[in-house]
Amino acid sequence: ILVRDLLGLKTEVVGVVSESADAVAQSFEAGHIIETDTANTFADGMACRVPSPDAMAIINKGAARVVRVSDEDIADAIRLIYSTTHNVAEGAGAAACAAARKEQTRGNKAAVILTGGNIDRDWFAAIISGQTPSPGH
Repeated sequence: ILVRDLLGLKTEVVGVVSESADAVAQSFEAGHIIETDTANTFADGMACRVPSPDAMAIINKGAARVVRVSDEDIADAIRLIYSTTHNVAEGAGAAACAAARKEQTRGNKAAVILTGGNIDRDWFAAIISGQTPSPGH
């Protein structure tokens, strides 16, 4: 959001959270910080229960919306990324792809940023074999 604004672009920025760790989405929708009791997702880079006020100020000012995706959506995105690009993505890194796939009916061009490849080896093996890991296992 900050880079887009510094460059003077009008690019729509869409945030993404796990359905099981949606404190940022709830906070965005409410316009103030919402804390949740749990953040139960295998996408541990998105397991946020208490959003940062500084981050929320930027998100509230510049994001168009925040999309929720399931752990199954994220696992599907990891498989898609691996099978089409041979890149290994962790859950949080594949979440943007999951959100883009979920919103593909909007008909707009979209780009996603692929970040994070430090996925747990056992989780990656399970995902590639068609499973969705459970947090804590």
